[in-house]
Amino acid sequence: MGSVDHEDPLEAESVQHHQQQQVEVPPPQPFFKSLKISLKETFFPDDPLRQFKNKPPSKKIMLAIQYFFPIFQWAPKYTFNFFKADLIAGITIASLAIPQGISYAKLANLPPILGLYSSFIPPLIYAMMGSSRDLAVGTVAVGSLLMGSMLSDVVNPNEDPQLYLHLAFTATLFAGIFEAALGLFRLGLIVDFLSHATIVGFMGGAATVVCLQQLKSILGLVHFTHGADIISVMRSVFTQTHEWRWESSVLGFVFISFLLITRYFSKKRPRFFWVSAMAPLTSVILGSLFVYFTHAERNGVEVIGELKKGLNPPSVSKLVFVSPYMATAVKTGIVVGIISLAEGIAVGRSFAMYKNYNIDGNKEMIAMGTMNIVGSFTSCYITTGPFSRSAVNYNAGCKTAASNIIMSIAVMLTLLFLTPLFHYTPLVVLSAIIVSAMLGLIDYEAAIHLWKIDKFDFVVCMSAYIGVVFASVEIGLVIAVAISLLRVLLFIARPRTFVLGNLPNSGIYRNVEHYPNAKHVPGILILAIDAPIYFANAGYLRERITRWVDEEESRIKATEETSLQYVIMDMSGVGNIDTSGISMLEEVKKITERRELQLVLVNPGSEVMKKLNKSKFQNHLGERWIYLTVEEAVGACNFNLHSRTNMKNDESEGWNNV
Repeated sequence: MGSVDHEDPLEAESVQHHQQQQVEVPPPQPFFKSLKISLKETFFPDDPLRQFKNKPPSKKIMLAIQYFFPIFQWAPKYTFNFFKADLIAGITIASLAIPQGISYAKLANLPPILGLYSSFIPPLIYAMMGSSRDLAVGTVAVGSLLMGSMLSDVVNPNEDPQLYLHLAFTATLFAGIFEAALGLFRLGLIVDFLSHATIVGFMGGAATVVCLQQLKSILGLVHFTHGADIISVMRSVFTQTHEWRWESSVLGFVFISFLLITRYFSKKRPRFFWVSAMAPLTSVILGSLFVYFTHAERNGVEVIGELKKGLNPPSVSKLVFVSPYMATAVKTGIVVGIISLAEGIAVGRSFAMYKNYNIDGNKEMIAMGTMNIVGSFTSCYITTGPFSRSAVNYNAGCKTAASNIIMSIAVMLTLLFLTPLFHYTPLVVLSAIIVSAMLGLIDYEAAIHLWKIDKFDFVVCMSAYIGVVFASVEIGLVIAVAISLLRVLLFIARPRTFVLGNLPNSGIYRNVEHYPNAKHVPGILILAIDAPIYFANAGYLRERITRWVDEEESRIKATEETSLQYVIMDMSGVGNIDTSGISMLEEVKKITERRELQLVLVNPGSEVMKKLNKSKFQNHLGERWIYLTVEEAVGACNFNLHSRTNMKNDESEGWNNV
């Protein structure tokens, strides 16, 4: 191990000579200006207020109205050609929304009519406030299952259906308030904690549970478990084999096959998308006619029965704000609200990407929150933008959100005049519709892709799936989010550090593990840190840097190269540093000094440089040991090494002459 004389005039002169450009400390900023910039970058990365700059007051008012109600932006430009496209799309998605709405309400243990109510008012609100042209609003299977599962833990829907119904409205209200608050306060980043892997696993698990629960109607069982896990469902199914009804089973198998065949046909021939879109309504009509003419309801085939005629009755007076039910409603609303937001925004962004336009995530949260708040006042339960309905809307050629208005009008006419026609609709047909829709949510191809790309993401995905299927929907969600957060913490607490080497015949320095031809620079250890330095990782980085030095010295001893003299730390990837990080650098400096090594920093960012200057670490290290590029730092260190070698050679020659 060599020695470094920190006060050597020759060394200082040479370093200053080779330092082409000094790393500067950014000019000081007032505290409140700095705080304003930080808050803006955190909560307003899209700068929504930019459009209001230098505009007269009247224009600002109009822009504000258009921001919260995008209908005033596209309605003045609406054309007859747009109307024709939206009319076809609206009627097509209505044919899907009506049977799906009835089916999903059943999934949430709610009266079937609520599925139609929820496909009438919320789409009208979204058409006025939503920024997506393709999102088709309505109830969703996963949200319905989640609400049914969480509320059933507190209130039995069979023993006290009125209280259960009122709790569903209250949970929808709190879901809407939560969603709108996230949008208004620009807190959409909370939804980002539901990673793609989490959503794939959670949706797949929920879809599996939903399919299993449909065995009740498909097998014609009267008594069935309220549990959502696979063990409870399988126990309930196989302990009642003597009560299985072959009539229901045959009907269920026939209609599931019909729905899957039509979907396969439409997938292979996209221009016939309407075949799969019309299949659920066709199933309802055929099933109803079959039961009506064969009187199958007398042979154990359950039917919907009477559906109340008329539009949504008000439900403001039915909201529950008393203990202990209010806590349940709040918890259910927040969980279901987050899941609904994640699904709706993901679907909206996907179709916006296909059509090359942008949607505002925070604006979407406000729109979805508002439609659920209004929905809770008008006998609706949780709604969002389901993928299946939005895909049909997209394929049908919708041009604007007006397709939601057309769908609402179609549902309104159904509520006013056509509900008696659903009296003979068999429940097994609704189960078939749910099963066929849910099978599309079990995205095994995405899981295989995760396995190939990122094993940790695959673990997150499967944890969510197994948690939902074997425990409960809530537990599966909690497990997946917890593992995702653990990964984020690991990224922060265990940042990547690596040794850099010089690519031959260049001034480029890269990771020696990534580029095997990158060569170590004799006498110099070059390290790169690829993350901000905070209290959570400062201790780890200190230990890891020390170990890098130990490993480099061992490598040098084995190869008999030039002894280690300099440790260069490339801080290009360090975006910020806190006081713990600065203390870590001070400790590393002391460790290198004890080993008679010189610490050199490269390219610290503006925030890092500002704090190094305020903490006096810059002065303690010496400005001559801070460089803009690794190439400059290596050049200066090499110059010093060669100068020192020449001086020692000169001294040896002088002694020999004596």
